[in-house]
Amino acid sequence: MAWLSTFAGALLVLFVLRDVFHTLWHPTRHGGLSRLVMRTVWRLSALRDTRWRSAGLAGPLGMVTVVAVWALTVSVGWGLVYWPHMPEGFSYAPGLDPAEHAGPVDALYLSLVTLATLGLGDIAPTSGWLRALAPLEALVGFVLLSATVAWILGIYPALARRRALALRLSHVRRGPATARAIDSGGGAALLDGLASALSTITIDFLQYAESYYFYDGDANTSLPVQLGYATDLADRSASARHPDVRLSAAVLRTALDDLATVLDERFLRTGETPERVFAAYAADHGHAPAGPDGAPRAHGSGRS
Repeated sequence: MAWLSTFAGALLVLFVLRDVFHTLWHPTRHGGLSRLVMRTVWRLSALRDTRWRSAGLAGPLGMVTVVAVWALTVSVGWGLVYWPHMPEGFSYAPGLDPAEHAGPVDALYLSLVTLATLGLGDIAPTSGWLRALAPLEALVGFVLLSATVAWILGIYPALARRRALALRLSHVRRGPATARAIDSGGGAALLDGLASALSTITIDFLQYAESYYFYDGDANTSLPVQLGYATDLADRSASARHPDVRLSAAVLRTALDDLATVLDERFLRTGETPERVFAAYAADHGHAPAGPDGAPRAHGSGRS
């Protein structure tokens, strides 16, 4: 029984460390605990009786939940390792009866104290390998804290880039971006800048997939809304007279297609055209994509 508890605990710890690794340093599309938790909170936020999403709380709450699940799972895992060796492998502070403090709750308490690096010392390991294991858990706790800080510092700049691109598209849509103005060297430079920003956003969705689950309430800073206009702009510019504009439009179209592929493969699973993927993206975020005049258009529109 002792070996089974130890094996299960070690498995839980390794599972969480693997999830932290794939969430922060080696993102993949195979999901994981963090992705599952974020998706669950996002789906719950869409329920009629909750305002998490409209208030922009789904993403932050999801991150807090993920960190809590990481910490709790690691604590339970290490507690399962300690439990079979209590009380024989541990020393107790005066006033504590070892026989009364050798249960699973006590093992979890010891694990939480060690993970948080509190060092209370009321229960301490005495066996050789347990004495080496406790500092290792404290090191894992430090890694979790560092991972949380790195996660926050990575996701929020990615959100800022996404919202800045949406606002830039909104500026172009609301400004004097006539067909004649776009059909010029300046128009080609504008399209190139939009394509470059879209490439950055695509990488952000690959590196920080959890950023998908952050809601942008204002239409002007919401990329799901503005992508509809971006596709129209690329299509209209493809027939421009200026050769540089046509080239830039093709690059912008490719950047949009790449973004649609990432969104569909990682989050939406529609198997549709880029325009319909963007419409599904907008619908998932509670919006309709903007057309060339800025008004919401039907979700089914787009190229066939």
